[in-house]
Amino acid sequence: MEQTAHADTKAGRREIWRVTIILSVLTIIELAIGFGMYLWVHEDGFLRAFLKGVIIILMLAKAFYITAYFMHLGHELRNMIMTVVVPLSLFIWFIIAFLYDGASYKHLRNTYDKGFKERTTEKTHQGSDHGKKDLKDVQPQPKTEAPPGPAH
Repeated sequence: MEQTAHADTKAGRREIWRVTIILSVLTIIELAIGFGMYLWVHEDGFLRAFLKGVIIILMLAKAFYITAYFMHLGHELRNMIMTVVVPLSLFIWFIIAFLYDGASYKHLRNTYDKGFKERTTEKTHQGSDHGKKDLKDVQPQPKTEAPPGPAH
């Protein structure tokens, strides 16, 4: 009887070490790809999008291992797993839908309301020199008189 409990403990420890090593390797690969993107891939393009996709896939693999082994869903019944997975997938779908809807609204607003685009981009052009001048370097502007017009 004691040998069976000892064998189960050893098997459980081996499984925990295996999952920990897998998660560590996945994390190291993600970090290496992220630092590589930061150092060598500066422009947006196919390679950058591909590497971001690889990182997302590795993150999903880590999420699977964490939920399966550390949250003990890997050995649970199918109904229990679906109780967690279905709401989680709906939550992820909601996030994607809201982000898509917000980007669509911004695009449509910029396309059909030119005043909105001018108002939102105007501040960035005017404020580009903000903080670059010293206060002692700023010269007071001469006051301009009102343009001649009809007398009241």
